[in-house]
Amino acid sequence: MLEQYVYKNRKKLRCGYTTGSCAAAAAKAAAEMLLGGKRVETVELVTPSGQKLLLDVEEISREKERVSCGIRKDSGDDPDVTNGILVFAAVERTEGGFRIEGGTGVGRVTLPGLDQPVGEAAINTVPRQMITRAVEEICAKYGFGGGIRVLVSIPEGVRLAGKTFNPRLGIEGGISVLGTTGIVEPMSEAALLDTIEVEMRQRAAQGWKKIILTPGNYGMDFLKEELQLEPEKSVKCSNFIGEALDKAMETGFESVLLIGHIGKLVKLGAGVMNTHSRWADARLETLASCLILAGGDAKTAAALLHANTTEEALEILWEKGPFEETMAILLEKIAGHLEHRTGGAMRTEAVVFSNKFGILGETKGAGELLCQLKTNEGQQP
Repeated sequence: MLEQYVYKNRKKLRCGYTTGSCAAAAAKAAAEMLLGGKRVETVELVTPSGQKLLLDVEEISREKERVSCGIRKDSGDDPDVTNGILVFAAVERTEGGFRIEGGTGVGRVTLPGLDQPVGEAAINTVPRQMITRAVEEICAKYGFGGGIRVLVSIPEGVRLAGKTFNPRLGIEGGISVLGTTGIVEPMSEAALLDTIEVEMRQRAAQGWKKIILTPGNYGMDFLKEELQLEPEKSVKCSNFIGEALDKAMETGFESVLLIGHIGKLVKLGAGVMNTHSRWADARLETLASCLILAGGDAKTAAALLHANTTEEALEILWEKGPFEETMAILLEKIAGHLEHRTGGAMRTEAVVFSNKFGILGETKGAGELLCQLKTNEGQQP
């Protein structure tokens, strides 16, 4: 493989290749050995992005009408749980047609709204196209016009499934065969946004019109322990709050309830819609400005600006005040920026909490929307 790199946060990171590329390369190598009759040690694959891969073929098993082999996944510098696993493809002659099926360790779709229909193996559209193109290239090379069956299996997939989003998405029994470019870009924001969109499409396919967004694990825990809501009613949006709202509108949701820790959501009060620290901070500045608008004094505002965390700032605010008035102004600002992002085309509400003080505030319609979500009003989860 001609190594490819990207730069993230001033670091040079090596790209890898997807499970879809592995499956396609394995299928191509197996088809070459089946139809050409000679052992293949390396296989060349051109990805949808145009990147050329030259990959080693491992664990070859040859029979008269069937050949199986594996390609080892390389995720580059991306922290991917599938790095180093073997993706196998077995290619065999059949009476007619071309079929791609999933074997051991490849998940099975059990809920609507995903790339593949319910009951199918979780081998996404682009990997299926890559496999088809790779095998048809070999068939054309040897003038073979008969039927072909490709069975993709990932033995480690059964063990790794629980470390992926698959159980949450309704994909059971293994991992997915994924990839739109064939290349893994380390720390890819696009991959996270794709996951958010997939979860939203799935909820929409189940008839949901209202949805909860939460940035991370704090929000998930708060949903379950404090609000008695199942995490399955929510979509984790990480730092991509603005993009998640955009995707919610595109997917057709009527209402979004955003629930999150003040350390993230306070930034919305300044209109910061990507809450990662590398883009912007504004946490303490936003709290200080809300304090001043609520009638607080400059000395307390200065103390907030010197706090190390939002939790420490809340301690200062609780002691010096005005606490409730400051939170009310913060929620007004958050509501205004959420409405501005969506253009008023979708109802948006928010609940902000802290680990010590619990719910700090909520937008005007958040309580009503929360009750509707608890009773499943207007949706069919």
